[in-house]
Amino acid sequence: MNAVAYVFNQVRVWEYSLVKEDTLRYSLKQLAVFNAVADSGSVSQAADKLALTQSATSMSLSQLEKMLGRPLFERQGKQMALTHWGVWLRPKAKRLLQDALQIEMGFYEQHLLSGEVRICASQTPAEHLVPDLISIIDNDFPEMRISLNVKSTRSVLEGVLDYKYDLGIIEGRCDDNRLHQEVWCRDHLTVVAASHHPFAKRQTVSLAQLEQAKWVLREDGSGTRKTFDSSISKLIEDLDVWREYEHVPVLRSLVANGQYLTCLPYLDVERYIQAGLLVALDVPELKMERTLSFIWRADMAENPLVDCIKREGLRMMKGKPTIL
Repeated sequence: MNAVAYVFNQVRVWEYSLVKEDTLRYSLKQLAVFNAVADSGSVSQAADKLALTQSATSMSLSQLEKMLGRPLFERQGKQMALTHWGVWLRPKAKRLLQDALQIEMGFYEQHLLSGEVRICASQTPAEHLVPDLISIIDNDFPEMRISLNVKSTRSVLEGVLDYKYDLGIIEGRCDDNRLHQEVWCRDHLTVVAASHHPFAKRQTVSLAQLEQAKWVLREDGSGTRKTFDSSISKLIEDLDVWREYEHVPVLRSLVANGQYLTCLPYLDVERYIQAGLLVALDVPELKMERTLSFIWRADMAENPLVDCIKREGLRMMKGKPTIL
């Protein structure tokens, strides 16, 4: 038997082992991890996409390879490249995941969902994403009622854990094992100044110049502040923070009319930049991307209403930019 025939025969044997009832031990989660790593070429990026820890992602992939008895990836530099077994599996895994999604969606479309869902969202998703999601739910599921509260990310987490809300929408990661998290989309933060600020005319702004500036920022506990602090603290030891406010419009006005800098989600300042009231500063060392995610209690019983909202939210983002 030549080499080509041997490989083909091994693939046929392996394919048969996948469908035998007593050997069907792999899970859709493992296939989703495999697919995400194949898409990104990176375990860490796949973990971020799936809102899993890197160790959980690696373990899931390792378990799948062990059960199938074949290596699915090989390392090429910093990238994870598919082996020929991985190349063979990928379209089949994609098809299985798509079929599973269609089955799940079909069940919900066959039932008229009714009842109330209590949602608490942080400011950025509450202002820029949740209104569209509520409109979709109102149109397609008129018997569902959504009550909405807007809080800081920290308060959203606390409220979901305290059983005040069925579903939370937060900025950034959640590492509390009492909560489940599913990434909805990604956005990014930007440092802005008034068009009349001395930094506004500069092609780039240095870290030393940021250190000398006066700042007004979101309050401690907000997702925006947490992302900014974790990025800037690695680069600048101490910022000159004059004021902290909960409300984004207050920060925008202070910056537009004064000599302050602030850091806000691009979604919150895009229109003001386009109108010439604010200028986004280019700070090469600062890259502040983050996730916006659904969270819910790990001990929550199966809730078709919550599942429907998450699914419609993900469907709503199809065709939109990868990073908002």
